[in-house]
Amino acid sequence: MRAFQVFYKHKLNISTYQMCILMLFDSADGLTYREIEQATQIPASDLKHCLQSLACVKGENVLSKEPMSKDIAEDDAFYFNDKFTSKFIKVKIGTVAAQKESEPEKQETRQRMEEDRKPQIEAVIVRIMRSRRVLDHNTIVTEVTSQLQSRFLPNPVVTEKRIESFIDLEILERDKADRKFYRYLA
Repeated sequence: MRAFQVFYKHKLNISTYQMCILMLFDSADGLTYREIEQATQIPASDLKHCLQSLACVKGENVLSKEPMSKDIAEDDAFYFNDKFTSKFIKVKIGTVAAQKESEPEKQETRQRMEEDRKPQIEAVIVRIMRSRRVLDHNTIVTEVTSQLQSRFLPNPVVTEKRIESFIDLEILERDKADRKFYRYLA
């Protein structure tokens, strides 16, 4: 209980993973990243976030780290910080948030979101065209946007592509007299 003797004045508010990590220091003076990983079986990304929040956040560093840096490497060593103090009785140690997505990851996320939204856009187009039978292009795009804006703001280009796919599937057709109008066929 060596680690917890330091905290007799404080109540730590920490995650379960963080508690598992701290409990390892009751029976060891220092541990490497690999030793902590093997002992806890915490997934690597979660373990790195927990160790960052326990060792790298100024004022909340319950653990000390060698070499001292914000990044966690597999050969880093961690030691219990006997000098930990806080002016608060209750100390909340949050988990460091994940890093921001890189530009390719953002693009991939956007593409996945657009793919997930296509069925909703298609359903609204069909619902509108079933009730109205004939509508001009701008009205369809406006109606789709107004009906979906409580969930998300649909991209007009995606809406136009979905309309074109319905034309290809022969669910809609362009009016022969005025190509701005669409006619519902199904």
